[in-house]
Amino acid sequence: MAAAAAAAARAVPVGSGFRGLRRTLPLVVILGATGTGKSTLALQLGQRLGGEIVSADSMQVYEGLDIITNKVSAQEQKICQHHMISFVDPLVTSYTVVDFRNKATAVIEDIFARDKIPIVVGGTNYYIESLLWKVLVSTKPQELATEKVVDRKAELEKEDGHILYKRLSQVDPEMASKLHPHDKRKVARSLQVFEETGISHSEFLHRQHSEEGGGPLGGPLKFPNPCILWLHADQTVLDERLDRRVDDMLAAGLLEELRDFHRRYNQKIVSENSQDYQHGIFQSIGFKEFHEYLITEGKCTPETSTQLLKKGVEALKQVTKRYARKQNRWVKNRFLSRPGPNVPPVYGLEVSDVSKWEESVLEPALDIVQSFIQGHQPAATPIRMPSNETENKRSYHMCDLCDRIIIGDREWAAHIKSKSHLHRLKKRKRLDSEAASTFESQSNSPDCVVELKEKEAPGQQGQELKSSI
Repeated sequence: MAAAAAAAARAVPVGSGFRGLRRTLPLVVILGATGTGKSTLALQLGQRLGGEIVSADSMQVYEGLDIITNKVSAQEQKICQHHMISFVDPLVTSYTVVDFRNKATAVIEDIFARDKIPIVVGGTNYYIESLLWKVLVSTKPQELATEKVVDRKAELEKEDGHILYKRLSQVDPEMASKLHPHDKRKVARSLQVFEETGISHSEFLHRQHSEEGGGPLGGPLKFPNPCILWLHADQTVLDERLDRRVDDMLAAGLLEELRDFHRRYNQKIVSENSQDYQHGIFQSIGFKEFHEYLITEGKCTPETSTQLLKKGVEALKQVTKRYARKQNRWVKNRFLSRPGPNVPPVYGLEVSDVSKWEESVLEPALDIVQSFIQGHQPAATPIRMPSNETENKRSYHMCDLCDRIIIGDREWAAHIKSKSHLHRLKKRKRLDSEAASTFESQSNSPDCVVELKEKEAPGQQGQELKSSI
C-alpha cells in the first residue's frame, strides 16, 4: 500500500492538482539579489504550478511607493495570486518582522490547506529567515500582540544607547557580547524580550537551538519540505542591470511618485524636524536618497535642483548595488557555507544572460520543483561552498580601530582584510609615524637638550658630591 501511494505521488503531473498529497508539497523559496528576476520566475512558476506568491519584502508590505519598491503590477497580480503586498499604512512605523511572520505563516498554511504551492519571493533576509526557521521570539501570545508590545521597543529606542547597552550587559551579558553597543534597535529588542518575559533573549535562542531539528544557527525548520532556488549573476552584469533599472524607474514616473509621497506623508514631518528615515517605509532605498531634492524643489535655482536630482540618482544606483552585494553575502553565509541539520540545500540558477532564460532558469527551476513535489532527489546538484568545520561561528572580536564588534571567525577574517579596516590601519600607522617623528625632532632640538641638562644637573651634582664623600 505504501509503495502504491509513493508511486502515485511520483506520478503527479504539474498543474493537475495535489488533493490528498499535501505532505509532498514543497515550500518554494526564491532567493537572489535585487535585479536578478526573482519576481519574474515566481510569476512563471505560479502560473505553471497553480501556486500562490508570498512576498517577503519589508518595504512592499506598505501602501505606496510602488515603483521604488518594485512591486508587481496590478495586471501581474491578477495572473497569479499575490499575498503580503500593500496592506500596511505608510505612516505606521512600528510594523515588525514578528508581525510579518505571524501573518505570512498563516497565509502559507492556508495555501497548503487548499492543496496549492506557496512561492515565497523577496529580498529581505530576516523576513525570509522568519518563514524558514523558528528564529524569532514572540514576547506576547499572537492574539495579544497589540501596539503596546511594539511601543515598548520604540520607547526603549528613545533612550541613550550607552545606557541601554549597559542595562543589557547586566541582564543578558551573552547577548550583549554579540551586539555592537551602537546597534540600538537590536539592543532594545533584547531588552524588550527580557522585560516582557523575564527570560533573557540568549536563553530563548538556546532553547530554540536545542529543539529537535535545531542547530547552531537557529531553531528547527518551520515547514518540512523547503525548495530553495538562488538566482545569481556575474557581478559586473548585475551592476549594469541595476543601473539600467534605476533609469527605467525614472522613465516609469519615479519622480512623480516621490513628489506625491513626500507631499502626502513626509512634508509635514520634515517641517516639524521629526523625520525618521530609520523606520517604516521611509527607510526604503530610493526615498531618503532624494531628500535634499524633494525639500528644496521650487525653492532653489533650476541649476541647483538639477544637481540635487543627479546626486539622488547616483546615490540610488550606488546604494542599490551595495544592497545587492549584501543580499548575496547573506545567501552565501546563511546557506552555502553553513552546513548543518537545519540548513536546506540551495539550487543555483545562473541569470547573467537573460536571452537564455527559458533553458538556463525556468526549465531547470520547474524540474527541481517537480522533483520535490514527486518526492525524489532533483537531478541538479545543490550549491555548497567549502567550510572550515573547526571555525567558531560565534566567537567575539572587538576591532578598536573600526569601533566594531565582529561575531565569528570567518567574519573576523573578512573584516581585517576589508578595505575600510585596511584604510583605517594605514591611517593609524601614518599618524603614529608622524607622532614619532615629531617627538624625535622635539627631543633633539637645542632647547630640549638644555632643558634636559638642567633637569639632570641636580642629580649629577649629587652623584659627584656622593663620590667625593
